[in-house]
Amino acid sequence: MVRMGTLPFEPFDEELFGALVPHCKIIASGSAGYNEFHVDWMTRNKIWFCNTRNAVSEATADMSMFLILAVLKNATVAERSAREGGWKDGLVPTKDPRDLTLGIVGMGSIGKHLARKALAFNLKIKYYNRTQLPVDDEAQYSATYCATLDELLSASDIVSINCPLNPATRGLIGRKEFAKMKDGVYFINTARGKIVDEDALVDALKSGKVKMAGLDVFPNEPEINPYYITSDKVIIQPHVGGLTDGAFSLSERECFENIKACLSTGTPIAPVNFVERTS
Repeated sequence: MVRMGTLPFEPFDEELFGALVPHCKIIASGSAGYNEFHVDWMTRNKIWFCNTRNAVSEATADMSMFLILAVLKNATVAERSAREGGWKDGLVPTKDPRDLTLGIVGMGSIGKHLARKALAFNLKIKYYNRTQLPVDDEAQYSATYCATLDELLSASDIVSINCPLNPATRGLIGRKEFAKMKDGVYFINTARGKIVDEDALVDALKSGKVKMAGLDVFPNEPEINPYYITSDKVIIQPHVGGLTDGAFSLSERECFENIKACLSTGTPIAPVNFVERTS
């Protein structure tokens, strides 16, 4: 079982797990994302793989909401001014969230939690997802479905990335996508760094296309682009969205529930892959 946090051991592949074959029956991860796990190899070797679908979802959504408010309020610059004794010198009025449109890319568990929280700040919710939510779910989150990514990007004042990293989403947001966004858009990423073309984001920030970005994830963690470190246009966190006591406790429970079910019934509760049973 992998608890939470994968560096510096990734990738989780044949080189690491090969010695366990054929005795290993299940690998359970304490994280929602699993791009660092070679699931195809596990499937070929009849190893179940499970992630934790719900444990870190709300904590990650909290980080998304925190970064949304932080960029709207330009919190880093204001805090630095206060710490350095400048008080309000040079500070300018910031944005209210009320009536801004939040575009959520990926309306899974994390996206849904974010939508629910964003409603409390009177944000309008649009979302882009592989499949449209049922009508009742859309009503619950007051969310409007966008049939294409371009439709969502062009309509949003804030864009939040909340989808998993997989072959279809790697590099999903690049220069073409930033060009589709509103001028002065706010950009949030708490999903995975490699979903976004980093050079394109930096250029969009420098040009003003993106007014500010809030980032909890980076493409080459733990390395952080020097521009992000020095720029007042970027608020950064060291991939700690799911790093909470509550999320850890829930992830451990989900892991062990999957392992227990697998050992007792032959099938885990929430597998990522499918392993054919042998008689």
